[in-house]
Amino acid sequence: MKHMMLTAFADISESIRAKWFLVYSLVFGGVVVALFVSGLSESRIMGFTGLSRMLITYLQITMAILPVFVLITTVRSVAGDREAGIFEYMLSLPVSLASWFWGKLFGRFFVVFLPVFIAMVAAVAWGAHKGAEIPWYQVIFYTGFLISLAWCFLGIGMLISTLARSADVATGAAFVVWLGLLLFMDLILLGTLIKHGMPSESVIAIALVNPLQVFRTASMMLFDPQLVLLGPSAYVILDHFGKAGYIAWALVYPAIVGLLSAAAGYLLFRRGDLP
Repeated sequence: MKHMMLTAFADISESIRAKWFLVYSLVFGGVVVALFVSGLSESRIMGFTGLSRMLITYLQITMAILPVFVLITTVRSVAGDREAGIFEYMLSLPVSLASWFWGKLFGRFFVVFLPVFIAMVAAVAWGAHKGAEIPWYQVIFYTGFLISLAWCFLGIGMLISTLARSADVATGAAFVVWLGLLLFMDLILLGTLIKHGMPSESVIAIALVNPLQVFRTASMMLFDPQLVLLGPSAYVILDHFGKAGYIAWALVYPAIVGLLSAAAGYLLFRRGDLP
């Protein structure tokens, strides 16, 4: 445990000094500032008002930005260390492979989640300063959704990084995974499946395997319990899950995907040829 914590702190220190972390933090901070400047927190459209509407917009933007940032930066960790010859140095120290791998994972989770969480806290603090009603129910669940989503893509990133033999290959594979998940959202490839006669229940099941779609639908459900924006597919989701069941699914399922991916990555990492 001590070695794992030291590895995590070392990864946090290294990441904070990296340029990508500065860009990453500025992106999420800039998103919140842009929403404030646009007056979104003071507008009212289709029943969404004040901070509630600002949070749902922020979450939708985060869904597009967070996964690709997490994947691209994470996949270069193991693959980059392999190319740099760090493994030989690591094996000469009294640090187990498990401590190094999981310490790196937990350290990277702290780094990628912190700017997202701080930006959300800033939005809540600004709303409280302006006297707006704080939707604590949505804030708490949104925080849980973000934790689950970040952990999911961290695990996937570590798995890709373990499989790839170079940082460039790992980066390309991460981009393909992110693009594939985007394509399997809503009307692109799912529309093609429906066009060719696949039952609607099967199409919706495929969509709900996609952690991005799960995150997006759950964030909508907090403000639209009947999922009116999804149309007829909402009946299938609500009949099989219900509101509470689907929110629980959105909190647990991406985290399980990330944990299983990270565990598979560790097993491959431990059994593989490190140099």
